[in-house]
Amino acid sequence: MKQYIFVLFALLTTAIQGFAPTRQHQQRTVLRATDGEDPNEIVARRITVKGAVQGGYYRSCVNNEAGKFRRLVGTMSPPDESDEAEIYVEGKRKLMAGFIRWCKKGDVGLNQQAKVIDVKEEDPTGLYESFYVKTK
Repeated sequence: MKQYIFVLFALLTTAIQGFAPTRQHQQRTVLRATDGEDPNEIVARRITVKGAVQGGYYRSCVNNEAGKFRRLVGTMSPPDESDEAEIYVEGKRKLMAGFIRWCKKGDVGLNQQAKVIDVKEEDPTGLYESFYVKTK
């Protein structure tokens, strides 16, 4: 019985070692961390989107993605008759980059399509405590 346990332990140890990060992976991580930009620096962006952005579903998705999932703060312009909206967000650089990628993905779900027109860098104001979105 002890032999079986030893063999099982040896197999599990070998399998776990197979999942260890390789030397290339470790080097890639170091290169990302030293590219000159602090991933925890607080930055602000003003994102202009165009498409089916005035409906409550798109706005709720932006609110969830920015505020709840990525812990960004800011606001989205109130709904109007145009097909454009402006999203102002502040937060950590690494979380901001992920949110901008999400916005550029375009399809939010159902048939909601939106396209990022412009992304402008701004100075953080520190005026917001969370992410706010007004719906109709």
